[in-house]
Amino acid sequence: MCLLPHYTHIINPKLKHIYLSFDDEGNLLIKSPKVSQKHIEQLLIKKSKWITRSREKLKQKRGKTPQFDKNPTLYFMGKSYPIILSPYEKKHTKLIFDRNHFILYYNHYNQTLFQKQIDNFYKKESLAYIPPLVEKWAKLMGLNYQSIAFRKTKRQWGSCSSQNKLHFNTMIMKLPLSVIEYIVIHELAHIRHKHHQKAFWLEITQYLPDYRTAIDILKTYTTH
Repeated sequence: MCLLPHYTHIINPKLKHIYLSFDDEGNLLIKSPKVSQKHIEQLLIKKSKWITRSREKLKQKRGKTPQFDKNPTLYFMGKSYPIILSPYEKKHTKLIFDRNHFILYYNHYNQTLFQKQIDNFYKKESLAYIPPLVEKWAKLMGLNYQSIAFRKTKRQWGSCSSQNKLHFNTMIMKLPLSVIEYIVIHELAHIRHKHHQKAFWLEITQYLPDYRTAIDILKTYTTH
């Protein structure tokens, strides 16, 4: 008898196929049109090896949201640093980085506020670091972009709109410099190529011949 994994099933009549994915905590999500329970169970048995492999990969991802009660760490520019929780008298919460570790000063233990400080740190670093990098590569590639914006997202590291507006995930600052540069070059290349066909990858190769290594490293990180 096969023990089925725990899952959440979301029924959407507009869907034509069944989709398996995982949430932030690694819980299995199933999205499908209306189908029988037996059909779902048969699918889970068929996909059991994939589910196990995918869940293990998620566990090994770098840059995950810190667990503040379990020796928390934070990734910055491709390196993992410990977070030291330090109670203090002032009522506000603040995060300090001294290049060796992060110190999170707090008056009341509140994980939501802790995460807000981390998000603010990444956004501040993104605003300082990414625009000059984009400007550098845009000049080298002979490209003009409309604007740069930042937001925290759960999926994409970056995007380029049809109007050549660039958006970058503030979580990009978790990544090593070589990978950050790959993302910048990737999105800039979309100004010239609005697709992922051969011409697009030739453009990437021209400026980053070893881009596949950056992609492999990127796959080991999570945005959330």
